[in-house]
Amino acid sequence: MKQAKHTPKPTAAPELPPEVRPGQSIELLKELHILTRDGKLNQDSRRKLKQVYHLYNFIEPLLNNVLESKGGVSLVDHGAGKSYLGFILYDLFFKGREDGSHIYGIETRDELVRKSTELAARLGFGGMSFLPLSVAESTTSTRLPETIDIVTALHACNTATDDAIDFALKKGARHMVLVPCCQAEVASVLRKNKGKDLGRSALTEIWRHPIHTREFGSQITNVLRCLRLEAHGYQVTVTELVGWEHSMKNELIVATYKNLPRRRPAERLQEVMAELGLDEMKQRFYTPIEAN
Repeated sequence: MKQAKHTPKPTAAPELPPEVRPGQSIELLKELHILTRDGKLNQDSRRKLKQVYHLYNFIEPLLNNVLESKGGVSLVDHGAGKSYLGFILYDLFFKGREDGSHIYGIETRDELVRKSTELAARLGFGGMSFLPLSVAESTTSTRLPETIDIVTALHACNTATDDAIDFALKKGARHMVLVPCCQAEVASVLRKNKGKDLGRSALTEIWRHPIHTREFGSQITNVLRCLRLEAHGYQVTVTELVGWEHSMKNELIVATYKNLPRRRPAERLQEVMAELGLDEMKQRFYTPIEAN
């Protein structure tokens, strides 16, 4: 009796982790070391992917808002690092568009800029550029457009977040997405003036002890940033960036330009700085000359 010929079954493609979104470039996730070469996720990579996807949920509606009104979108990511966010945004939203949409990654470290540029070329992500600039330098750089639609700054240290806000204001950004980090400048001014302020108001007890100076300085920095944005006509939402469990810096500021009345937040900003002895920081937290 003849034995039936055995035909080997085709090898099935490896099953991807359920966390990976449909349509996501597997090659990209491997290049970013989020997926291992055999398509697996370790615990640290799972957390990174969750972080970026969670932030994408906040940014996607802003991208759609710009596209609906003008048909293309420009986004600048400050302090881009390895550009996890920029690449994921491009892969999920920008890839395949032919409307001039573009992502610019701003990063001071030349090596990271070079590697990101090479990866974008390898993946065919033609609408991505990476520039070796500080946030402050990017504001006057001719290598960026005169106007930018969306500005992101994730964990941009200390005053780099304020520089990103300054950049966004000068570029007429419609939306900003900020996750501040290491706010030390205000705390240093509070610390310097602590001696002469202690007898002035009972409120100085809030930052009398060094650890409270640091924590209150961080808190009030973001309060001043929000007032500054409102004084420029932005609607501001402050929330917790749920999902970044490993980070103590978990505050998310989303600002959208609505041409709102500016006078009241501008006045409140000046009042808060005067009350806390921060008048010397008026240049940092400037408001429009004409507040309506």
